[in-house]
Amino acid sequence: MAKLTTDELIEQFKELTLMELSELVKKFEETFEVTAAAPVAVAAAGPAGGDAAEVEEQTEFDVVLTGAGEKKIGVIKEVRGLTSLGLKEAKELVESAPKAVLEGVAKEAAEEAKDKLEAAGASVELK
Repeated sequence: MAKLTTDELIEQFKELTLMELSELVKKFEETFEVTAAAPVAVAAAGPAGGDAAEVEEQTEFDVVLTGAGEKKIGVIKEVRGLTSLGLKEAKELVESAPKAVLEGVAKEAAEEAKDKLEAAGASVELK
């Protein structure tokens, strides 16, 4: 097998769906016994009696389908597009709402998925 350059690998990754990338990361973590989680820095204690500590902004979101609405077929199609699930699996996911469609995705990707699902007629929450 020919050795791929880093740039060639990145181009290949761009073609994967979010679910496929998530599976890749999990498999990578298992194979090489590492974690893809960013290290958490310990913050120094602030002055006592000062303002309330700043709340860390959430960086990973779950896109939860809470209902399919009247246009279930359109929602199933959108779920398939977002997750690369088969027709049967996407239909089961939609019919078993509330159910997570995507888990641990970036804010931008979660908002984009939410917009697409809502445009298809679904009710969606970000958690």
